[in-house]
Amino acid sequence: MKLATIKDGSRDGQLAVVARDLKTAHMADAIAPTLQAALDDWAFIAPQLDALYGQLNNGQHGGQLRRAFDFDPGSCMAPLPRAGGWAIAPAWLHHLELEHRARGAELPAPLQEEPLMVPGGGGELLGPCDEILLAHEEWGIDFGAGLAAILDDLPAGVTPDEAHGRIRLLALVNDCTLRNLLPDELARGAGPLQSKPSTSFAPVAVTPDELGEAWRGGKVHLRLRSTLNGNLVGQPDAGADMAFNFPQLAAHLCKTRRLRAGSIVGAGPVSNKERSGRGAVAPGYSCIAEARSRETIADGAASTPFLRFGDTIRIEMLEEKGKSVFGAIEQKVVKL
Repeated sequence: MKLATIKDGSRDGQLAVVARDLKTAHMADAIAPTLQAALDDWAFIAPQLDALYGQLNNGQHGGQLRRAFDFDPGSCMAPLPRAGGWAIAPAWLHHLELEHRARGAELPAPLQEEPLMVPGGGGELLGPCDEILLAHEEWGIDFGAGLAAILDDLPAGVTPDEAHGRIRLLALVNDCTLRNLLPDELARGAGPLQSKPSTSFAPVAVTPDELGEAWRGGKVHLRLRSTLNGNLVGQPDAGADMAFNFPQLAAHLCKTRRLRAGSIVGAGPVSNKERSGRGAVAPGYSCIAEARSRETIADGAASTPFLRFGDTIRIEMLEEKGKSVFGAIEQKVVKL
């Protein structure tokens, strides 16, 4: 099923069930007021939401569905507007390999064996059409097209196999990074903080079963499209070259602590190795830093600029028949 959170002036919004084709929706407040409330009692609440989802997809807009309405992504908050835990790790190691090669270094073995996970700011997660408000272009504004998993309660020391069955929802994200602030933070021996502004989410989160065969091995086997000012810049396959799948990321996050329902783990920007041969698709990039790394390796210097005020980034994942899975993130970069 597909779930969204509709703006209502509150911090957590109102939970809605969205039809598979993303054209209609229905408020779910009679079942659960918010997505967090649904996650807190998932075993009881999810079947009721799924029943409403089935009615909505079958076009039963009378009777119990008299409150169905046209779905508008612009009215959405992040599916989970604030999370008790939010962490991210680069699961596509090709992205890290390029960064190291651009500096004349090799990717250290430990980074290939265990996810490099850092905490993010879960206190305010942005909706799909919220502006990216920042004070300075000189900070090196970069988008980060990727995926995330919204988790159920998980005990400390959970195994990947156990975590697999506790992934409740999958989401599409724009995990922005201020690239020119990042080196100073890392040089001080601390993880990213000021260099990681609020993360944005596509309008709907989906249950793994909604993806059908595209969800296998703890990975989403679909292409992720990113356009900048209407121009295609990336279309990598999220199922290819992913070194750590979502169950592994969830288990790593729980290595020393338990998680409460509603915690989110992200997998970083999707990144594919270049392939040749018949049918090969140029992957492009899911963050500008990757394009700049490739340019530095090839030409000795980077030429692709970071985002500027007025730029619009659009991120969307399409299923095999070309229909949007999560809806699109479409954001304009605006001076604060």
